[in-house]
Formats: sequence, C-alpha cells, structure tokens
Amino acid sequence: MKKICILLFIVLTQLGWAQNSAELKTAAQKIYDAYYNMDFEAVAALSYPKIIEQLGGNILFTDKLDHDYQNDDFRKRLQLVKPIFVFGTIQKISGKSLCVISYKNPERYFFEKKLTAASATTEAEKLKKANLTNDVTFEPKRNSFNVRKNSKLIAVFDETTQNQWKFFNWDDPAQREVLSQTFSAEDRKKLGL
Repeated sequence: MKKICILLFIVLTQLGWAQNSAELKTAAQKIYDAYYNMDFEAVAALSYPKIIEQLGGNILFTDKLDHDYQNDDFRKRLQLVKPIFVFGTIQKISGKSLCVISYKNPERYFFEKKLTAASATTEAEKLKKANLTNDVTFEPKRNSFNVRKNSKLIAVFDETTQNQWKFFNWDDPAQREVLSQTFSAEDRKKLGL
C-alpha cells in the first residue's frame, strides 16, 4: 500500500509539472507574439503585476513600450516570427515558481534621420549597451542597425499572478530594475541572473 501511495504521488506530481510546463510554453509564446505584434496592452496583461505598479500603471507602461519601439529617432522591430525558446528548470524560490527562458532575438532599428559615419558609431555603442550585446551591424543603405542578441524572459507563477505565468523582460532596463527590487541578490543568483 505504501508503494502504491508513493507511486501515485510521483505520477500526480509529474502530471502537475507537465501541465504547468505546457502552460508556461503557451504563455511564453503569447508574450513574445505580443511584443512582435507591438500589442502592448497584451504585453501589460502578461507582465508581472509589480512591473505595471512600479512603472505607473497600464497607460504609462504601454506608452513607455510604444516609445521604446517607435519614437522620433528610430523604429524597432523584432525579426523572428517563431523563436526557439530554451526553458530553464522551473524552480521554487521564496514561495514562487520561477523559470528563465532564453532565446535568440534579432532586432532591427530603422533610424529616421540619415546617419553619418560618426553618428552611426555613436548609435552603435548605445545599442550595444542597451541590448547587452556586441553584435551590432550598421547597414548604411537601409540607415538601420541589425542587433543580434540573446534575450531572456523570467517567468513567475505565484499568488500575485493569480497562479498564471507572468513575465519580466530581461531586455528592458526598467524591468530589470523592478526584478532586482522584487527578488534578492541570492534569489537572482539561483536563477543565474
């Protein structure tokens, strides 16, 4: 009887994990699609609630995202329709289920004003710093930059998310700051951040 109880516990745990893992994969694709399609209201709905709170609410958050993607200087576009996500282990840390998701995420920045060689060099350095990559190529004929980087989403599943997967976008400096305020250095180290 004891063996049957243990086996039943293992099976139920595996089924719960598989369901949670499938939900995570679906949610990760949804937030990527929302960023790709510039559906910033959907991004807000899939973002960790503390991000929205810290950045001033839904309207200010979506306005910030819109400005990050298109402004007087440039237009940014994601280039992959279907990225290949690499899911880390789902970890239980400080009462929350967390998972780091990595993927290649090339972006193109189209500049509105014609860049000179000097201004292109300056913009390339800014893009390297902002995107945490050194793989930035200026394309003079298109007046654009191709930025190749590895991106991360940090998925969180807890009571504040109503037990649904919500995300931090590691590419966004403001979201990285909220993440560092939300999780201790020790917790971030456990996640490899």
